[in-house]
Amino acid sequence: MQANNLNLRWKLKTFENLTPTELYALLRLRSEVFVVEQNCVFLDMDNKDQFSYHNMAFIGEELVAYTRLIPPQKVYPYMSIGRVVTSPGFRKKNIGRILMHESIQTCYTLFGKAPIQIGAQLYLKKFYESFGFVQSSPVYDEDGIDHIEMIKQPDSV
Repeated sequence: MQANNLNLRWKLKTFENLTPTELYALLRLRSEVFVVEQNCVFLDMDNKDQFSYHNMAFIGEELVAYTRLIPPQKVYPYMSIGRVVTSPGFRKKNIGRILMHESIQTCYTLFGKAPIQIGAQLYLKKFYESFGFVQSSPVYDEDGIDHIEMIKQPDSV
């Protein structure tokens, strides 16, 4: 089953407008993947959620994909997409591609057509390149996982 058959329902909220149930769901999904699945002990709650937009995809009442959209000058000089995550039970359904497309378009709507900068896990380099992101830093270690910074110009892909 592909994502277009799954009836994805999108919600975009600021931190202040998240319900307790939505906040719990997004923190749980991030913890499930970034801490448990990737066996990476780190503090996910990094004081960036408060000034970010939270882009959530639901199927029914279940959060199946999420990104955090960060305004320019908060983390990087450019706007940023972070905490890109798809629920393990919903992988191989093209949701990750739809999530990134939706996140890029939402960034342009929120912050204008300008470059987007991300800190990406190295093994996902080709995935992000397919959206027009280009590596902009050497490989660096973040919490035991190889990462790179990447930038997408607004006219690429």
